[in-house]
Amino acid sequence: MFNSKTVLITGGAGFIGSNLAFYFQENFPTAKVVVFDIFRSEATFSNGNLKSFGHFKNLIGFKGEVISGDINDETALSKLTSYKFDYIFHEAAISDTTVLDQGIMVKTNVNAFKSILELALKSNAVVVYASSGATYGDSPSPQRVGNEQPQNVYGFSKLSMDYLARGFCAQHPSMSVIGLRYFNVYGPREYFKNKTASMVLQLGLQILSGKTPRLFYGSDKILRDFIYIDDVIQANIKAALSGKCGVFNVGTAKPRSFQDIADILQKELGVNLGTEYFENPYIGAYQMHTEADIKTTREELGYAPSVSLEEGIKAYVPEIKRIYESEVKHG
Repeated sequence: MFNSKTVLITGGAGFIGSNLAFYFQENFPTAKVVVFDIFRSEATFSNGNLKSFGHFKNLIGFKGEVISGDINDETALSKLTSYKFDYIFHEAAISDTTVLDQGIMVKTNVNAFKSILELALKSNAVVVYASSGATYGDSPSPQRVGNEQPQNVYGFSKLSMDYLARGFCAQHPSMSVIGLRYFNVYGPREYFKNKTASMVLQLGLQILSGKTPRLFYGSDKILRDFIYIDDVIQANIKAALSGKCGVFNVGTAKPRSFQDIADILQKELGVNLGTEYFENPYIGAYQMHTEADIKTTREELGYAPSVSLEEGIKAYVPEIKRIYESEVKHG
């Protein structure tokens, strides 16, 4: 399938990108995998968060080619024109939903995507790109493609990418460009997302440091569509092989509560610290329920989520323990 193919992963030192890189390395040893990432620097946005979550530690053990570059930099992107890519997985983006700088968000997520599409056109590459559940804002559950109402510039930028992709497909009907709207993804290699890492990791590290997990009052009624990284990789692979154009939700369609996460983690970690509750400061501006409608994802891509929250957390716990020991305790 992918053996002997040339694969580009932008944002390949980030959470989902690095998992994809290792998926290809482990399953398709003769695939030529090129990772393109800006990597981490000290640079921060006005909100104080890092500009890049890409980290070399996510790629330790990766044997493919690694190129450092900014997707906003035409010179850096021109380094990629010498390759003939068969598949492009475009994960590079500002993924921090709290960034308020609208110009840099649109430039990085939307304008740079146009350059990626033009690169794909040169070698007739399949493009699978990261869209987001944030495009739905506070639209009612289950969230369906077509019912978008983004509440922040991040969600707006991802929706603009979807429109751009649709226009591109209409102009170039032989191309395959698929947007995947990820819901709440968790799993290995997300630690360097810092504050934007999943609640699973954040609560797991709290518990390992002996602290009672802290949740908003009513957390048993705050439901999210949590999806384990393995199912996200499955969706990417099925999208790449589908030959289609379109935008698809990637979730489990089985929303679970923050309370569930705290309880499952304590069970897996063999502790019983209870839960400490505090007032939700975001009442009125907070999604209380997300649930991906995955009917078309199942029908058109053959995607079927296979990892329950219990199974995902169980699989993730050894890695959460390793992160605690290597990065938190001794980091």
